[in-house]
Amino acid sequence: MYLATLMLLGSGELGREVAIAAKRLGCRVIACDRYDDAPAMQVSDAREVFSMLDGAALRAAVEKHRPDHIVPEIEAIDTAMLGELEREGWHVVPSAKAVQLTMNRDGIRDFAAKELGLTTSRYRFAETREAAVAAASTVGLPAVVKPVMSSSGKGQSIARTEEDLGTAYDYAVANMRGDRPRVIVEEFIDFDDEITLLTVATKDGVMFCRPIGHRQEAGDYRESWQPAAIDVAVLASAEEQAARVVAALGGHGLFGVEFFIAGGRAIFSELSPRPHDTGMVTLIGQSPNEFELHVRAILGLPIPTIELAGPSASAVILADRESRDFGFSGVDEALADGAEIRLFAKPNTLRNRRMGVALARDNHVDKARARAVGAAAKIQIDYRT
Repeated sequence: MYLATLMLLGSGELGREVAIAAKRLGCRVIACDRYDDAPAMQVSDAREVFSMLDGAALRAAVEKHRPDHIVPEIEAIDTAMLGELEREGWHVVPSAKAVQLTMNRDGIRDFAAKELGLTTSRYRFAETREAAVAAASTVGLPAVVKPVMSSSGKGQSIARTEEDLGTAYDYAVANMRGDRPRVIVEEFIDFDDEITLLTVATKDGVMFCRPIGHRQEAGDYRESWQPAAIDVAVLASAEEQAARVVAALGGHGLFGVEFFIAGGRAIFSELSPRPHDTGMVTLIGQSPNEFELHVRAILGLPIPTIELAGPSASAVILADRESRDFGFSGVDEALADGAEIRLFAKPNTLRNRRMGVALARDNHVDKARARAVGAAAKIQIDYRT
């Protein structure tokens, strides 16, 4: 009846698109998240509501639904339980090792820099204010301070002076996930570009999407565009580094590998072993999109080619307050301008929470960006309370 059963651990907007891609291929999808009516739950066959950090609840859900593939879609998961489940024969995507190392920035950064020898910024870890000051004396100022465990850039700031370091440390700890007061203090890279290189590990080898440029505010994605204009030799270096790290992590699936491009070098920044938020642009920019690529790689299905449709861009639609009673207006105006709109159907808004994305194509990346940003600006969130 079903091609396979996938259990999503995390059911936000990225999980929603994974679920849609999987359903189109005849899969059964179980969507799990810490709150009910999450976006992916609305398009799935069944749902489970529990904290992904609750290992006992995670095991109970797996044993209840018996998925062929356990597909983590968020960082905050009991990775020890995932490792235990994998050792018992359950398939964790792409591997329990990949999820464990990338859940925390200290794991993946040390792995990339020390074990694989990838080019990274200088960095140190700190568990106190005093240690953060000491770390900055090594990496230099200004320095970027982030919690080792967070999502969507939460808790990230730049310390430009020694006096800023204590405030930056407190901000990182206040916005971390989990109960581990640890931050990474890293060299500030005055980069020329910042890219995401979507890298697909398949049974037949590694494939790459065209590089995606992106703009962030407060450490979180606001715009992305494809293709990013990158020197051929620098892109080749990024692809070589990405291929090495995904091969070392093991398993099949799509990885979002982030690089700073500075001084003719591709500098490894971070990695997500799952579809990437900046890759939302692929919903209009390429075929198969990043979610379809992830599902095909998981299932071991062929991916003959990845074709770019043309210069494309995405721009997020943000909430500016908390509400459970709201609606949207301006969708007709945004669509009339030739853009596409994806509203995520989240049950509530929060300040700076992504509620949707505008997508656009044009004959040049700059024109596509302008069209996407303009369309996003036309969407208004109408708060009723």
